[in-house]
Amino acid sequence: QVQLVESGGGLVQPGGSLKLSCLASTNDFIKYTIAWYRQAPGNQRDLIATITGGGFTYYAHSMEGRFTISRDNAKNTTYLQKISLTPEDTAVYYCNARLLGTSENYWGQGTQVTVSS
Repeated sequence: QVQLVESGGGLVQPGGSLKLSCLASTNDFIKYTIAWYRQAPGNQRDLIATITGGGFTYYAHSMEGRFTISRDNAKNTTYLQKISLTPEDTAVYYCNARLLGTSENYWGQGTQVTVSS
C-alpha cells in the first residue's frame, strides 16, 4: 500500500505561480510512475503529466508547455509547477502512483488550488 500526500495548494492570484508536491510512502518509490491530474468543478478528472522513476516525462496534449513535472527520488517526492495561472486553473489537483504491469494504482486526497483576485 502506498500513501500519497499532496501539498502546496491554496489561493493564488491570477498571474501567480504554482508548485505542488506529492510525497509517497514507499521504499520502492523509483519503481512507480507518478502522474498529476486535476478536476475542476463539474468536470472530469484530466491527466496533466506523468513521470517515470527514470525521469521520462509525458504531458497531455492540452497541458504541454504549460506545466512542468519533476521528481526527487531521494525524497520520495514529485512536483508540479506552473506559472501564469488563470482562473481556469482552479481545480483539485491529484497525485497518482502506478506500478506498471501490476494492478497497483494509488491516489492522493487532492489539494485545492483556487486562482482568484
